[in-house]
Amino acid sequence: MVKRKQKLCLEIMDRTYGPLRGVVKSMVAYLTAVIRSTFAILASLLLLPLLASPAVVGAQGLPRFVPLNPVASSRSGVYFQPFREPAPGRWSTAVALDYASLIEYNRLDQGDYVLDSEILRLSVGATRDLGRRNFLQLSASLGGAYSGFLDGFLKWYHGALGIRVGERERRPQDQFLYMITLPDGRTVRRSSNDLFLGDVSVGLGIRHSSSFQTVLSLTLPTSTGPAGYGKAVPSLALLNTVREPLTPRLMFEGSIGVGLTPSSGPLSGLQRTGFVGVSSGMRHRFWGSQSLFANLFYHSPYYHGTGLPALDRRELSLDFGWILATRGGGEWRVGMTEDLEPGGPGVDLVVRVGRSF
Repeated sequence: MVKRKQKLCLEIMDRTYGPLRGVVKSMVAYLTAVIRSTFAILASLLLLPLLASPAVVGAQGLPRFVPLNPVASSRSGVYFQPFREPAPGRWSTAVALDYASLIEYNRLDQGDYVLDSEILRLSVGATRDLGRRNFLQLSASLGGAYSGFLDGFLKWYHGALGIRVGERERRPQDQFLYMITLPDGRTVRRSSNDLFLGDVSVGLGIRHSSSFQTVLSLTLPTSTGPAGYGKAVPSLALLNTVREPLTPRLMFEGSIGVGLTPSSGPLSGLQRTGFVGVSSGMRHRFWGSQSLFANLFYHSPYYHGTGLPALDRRELSLDFGWILATRGGGEWRVGMTEDLEPGGPGVDLVVRVGRSF
């Protein structure tokens, strides 16, 4: 069983699965190159704001992180929910644009799984305090799944880093495919869609203290997209977040969440219904109102018994980027997400842009 993934060198590295050969993959050099190049780009973009002498503020929290891969987003309501500061008497709003290039390629003897797509998510959230400790939050999104346009750029980008990506070399450029063939011969094919409404979520939160909160989140199946992009059934999640300043400039934020989503659709017999998510991250205010952040997010497997490692194994992602806090208390965010775990639903590249008010 072989799945092609990335390695920092002028060769293709095989991803292997199974108890005899184990999992072979080195991400250290790859991530070093990706993060170095990303922060180099960010540094050049930051030159103008640096000259503007923004106001000095303390280190604040991390951005919200919700998995974008449809294998994940169509099953679990568990995500990273940052700590909410009290904001009595007004609504707090946030807008985020995530655009991902995804490539997963499991061509195995017992079954196939191929996901080659570009995914868009434009999300809008609103939160309001209900009292000194309690708050209500609402979230909705628009989504899209396309053949896309980034394959040529990513080929250049990986080439500049000295990386060859086996999955992309095996697939035609800028062509959509989302297909699962199971060991029993069944094939599930998902279609692309230019624009659709995503699931809507409602959350009730309580701040137990100045550093610990709990949110009960209910996701409603409002998606108008094709099968495989929304949950199709209601989903519950209990999200606990801890935030602790380590220094005036450095903030730690971690979370643990559990969720329940009933099975549905043609893959219902293979879907897990209980989920766990754990995250750990930091935000460092390095100059004025500007910060760098990194957040490591683990999620338990979404499926079982498919015989396809990319579906049956856990997810591990690194979300990182730059934040500019504004004088009015809002934030601008630019970041990226990389898939670290060799067996989980993969995201080749996610570019994230956000604004909170």
